[in-house]
Amino acid sequence: MNLQRRDLLLATLASGSAGITLPAWAHHGWSSFDQNRPIYLEGRVAEVRWRNPHAELVLELPEKLALPADLARRPLPAQQAGVDGPALLARTTLPRRSDRRWEVELAPLFRLQQWQMVEVPVGAQVAVVGFTFTDEKGAALLRAEYVFHDGRVVGLRSSPA
Repeated sequence: MNLQRRDLLLATLASGSAGITLPAWAHHGWSSFDQNRPIYLEGRVAEVRWRNPHAELVLELPEKLALPADLARRPLPAQQAGVDGPALLARTTLPRRSDRRWEVELAPLFRLQQWQMVEVPVGAQVAVVGFTFTDEKGAALLRAEYVFHDGRVVGLRSSPA
């Protein structure tokens, strides 16, 4: 039995014998998200979880979120994946829902390291373009495609080209 399966088995047995349940770890594939409707968020980072399977940020949005006038013209880095970044930015919209706190899923740490993206500190101002669930149902969760932070843009679909 490999170490990971043994640890999972032990954790399952321990939680059952103690009468508690373990939290559900969810990892969302791209198919869970509406990739036809990119969303723009920006705000202050309230929480950071810099870990695998992907880093996560919690953003606190301002009361009046607005699309930047230059968003569709922003230069984007080349990625190995064939992402039409300019077209994606051109069709980016604001969320319809009014949540002021959004969870943002970034890429796995290995990919963030390839982009030389360091851990974003709490309190930092960050903008992201990404995808949420179809019809914005469920949690206020955005899977980031691009992160704008500290004068840089990082593409998260794949490694740098």
